Amino acid sequence: MCCDMAFTEERFKKNSLIDAGTRGLSGEERVIAFGDFNGDQLLDVLAIEDDQQTLTVHLWNHERFVFELYTTFHHPSKVYNVVPGDFTHNGKLDLLVMNTANPIIIPPSGTVQPIPIDINGDMRIDLLGVSNMFAVWNNTWDTENNIGPMFDVIDAPFSGSQCLLSNPHSNAVIDLNGDCLADLFLVCDRPHGYKSYQIWINNKDAGFSLAGEGWLPSGVQSISFADVGASDGTIDMIFPTCDQVSDNGFGSNCYVNIAYNQQLPLCSSSSTTAKQKNCRLPDDLCTADPNFKFDLTDDASNKAYVRFPFSDLFPAHALVVWDATYDPGVPLPLKMGDFNLDGFPDMLLIAAESNTLTPFLVQSVPCDKGVAGCGKDGAGRRGWEVVKKDVDDLKAVKDARSVSFVDMDEDGTLDIMVQRSGRSGSGKVLFVQNNFYYDAFFMKAIVLNGACDNGWCYSSNGSTRYHPFGVSYSGASYKYTVLDTSGRRSAAQFGQLPQTGYHSLQTPYSFFGLGRTNNYIENLFVGSTIHAPEHYINMEGVVPNSKVVIHPPPREGEAWKRELYLRPGKWIPWVTVTVIIGTVVMAVIVLVLHLNEKREDEMERRRISHRINFDAL
Repeated sequence: MCCDMAFTEERFKKNSLIDAGTRGLSGEERVIAFGDFNGDQLLDVLAIEDDQQTLTVHLWNHERFVFELYTTFHHPSKVYNVVPGDFTHNGKLDLLVMNTANPIIIPPSGTVQPIPIDINGDMRIDLLGVSNMFAVWNNTWDTENNIGPMFDVIDAPFSGSQCLLSNPHSNAVIDLNGDCLADLFLVCDRPHGYKSYQIWINNKDAGFSLAGEGWLPSGVQSISFADVGASDGTIDMIFPTCDQVSDNGFGSNCYVNIAYNQQLPLCSSSSTTAKQKNCRLPDDLCTADPNFKFDLTDDASNKAYVRFPFSDLFPAHALVVWDATYDPGVPLPLKMGDFNLDGFPDMLLIAAESNTLTPFLVQSVPCDKGVAGCGKDGAGRRGWEVVKKDVDDLKAVKDARSVSFVDMDEDGTLDIMVQRSGRSGSGKVLFVQNNFYYDAFFMKAIVLNGACDNGWCYSSNGSTRYHPFGVSYSGASYKYTVLDTSGRRSAAQFGQLPQTGYHSLQTPYSFFGLGRTNNYIENLFVGSTIHAPEHYINMEGVVPNSKVVIHPPPREGEAWKRELYLRPGKWIPWVTVTVIIGTVVMAVIVLVLHLNEKREDEMERRRISHRINFDAL
């Protein structure tokens, strides 16, 4: 555990969203991916210039509070997407550059962007793509000798009828049946422009089996995944649908759709008798539910599917679902993140009025009458409300083309990165600091990939050593239970880097709000993709407002390792001072009581001595 106890002057003092400028990312650059390129546990960025061939790496400088240019390199052909990941399994971040000449040539996967996935449980990054049917680019890199080949194309270990993958798609590697082991969600093309989905369950060494499929609504756009339900600890689907999408990416007659994952609920009691109920115990969250399902039937009787018009949130705006400034265009999903730390993910999106494109925050709120996403009588799980107060610096943007949540400087708040077209004369990137004051807690967590046996990594000549933090490992799962201030238990689930295609701009760590609590995290379950009898651990009593780094065992039978980092905050020095003052006051009280008791004991001894002498006479 570490923290900086210095009393530093606050950089931002206003209680609002604050324009933090470009933070060093000026010029004609577009951020294409996040990653920890130098292993210092601070988030860096990979950007691409307007020529779509020149890539730049910018490292975050904590002291200066800016991104600094680290290196630039040029590719001979146009870049569609870049996926950071530790493909050589040496604890350092590599880059998979799509649709370009590459120093390591691999067999092509067609136009559909491949999915990073650990297919065989060795925690190495494999790829799932299309070569006639599903195919796996199995990672065969020799890490010890640092030689290739990088991949060997094999048949996908899938048991079931395969579909034609969509392009673009919203495929994801994320736990959907609740066992803390990442499954596979695929979006499929069907005749006449319709789309469907398939869910493939991870059976470890037995491969993947088709566990569910269904039709997606007409006009479906990019699908996001988050636990947006009523603290039930399951991953749900949220996505927009639009009747039409214009050439500039504006959707017309759009709806927001939420499909709740129907799984075993959390038991209200932690007693052993609760096992007789159809629920999950708080200390046994990673129990698979073979009967899980999504039901996208648009019917009033279906409480597991909510659909409401986008105009309920923005009567005069259109939803922007496509960034047409990049070639080819980039889909824009609803970005999910808990900006106010209440334990419920909120939405970040771009809405257009005429040719003005503005980013907006949409907050998850309890259901009530007149709240978007709730029934006319106010019934429902959660509703949605546009954040209008103290967000002027965000609403001042008129040329947004992409938005993302990001914890700038790793200080425990979800900030916002807005990418802009630049037609307003401003820079291409804007960071908006989240400086709202919340009386709630957060947790950050990252699962590493077992590189270097979870210890120190060494360079090829052994001259330098480094921690294997820059891995961008997809497929980790998190579930936790926490007690709020009234003693009510809630659960939530998150995935780590579930989507990487089409400039998804997801961070390599997971960030989740805990809400108001006066206790430690009751249970934090962390799942990996290793094919071992126990692919997860339960960490009890984790300190809130901290970052947990989890090292899965590189080999079966070895122990998990974990590290806890407490980030410095303005409250830490004052808590320290309070503890010191309280300790001194208690020590003084104890000393005074001790002296009083000693004096009383001496007086009592003298009285006894006097009484004995008197009796002797």
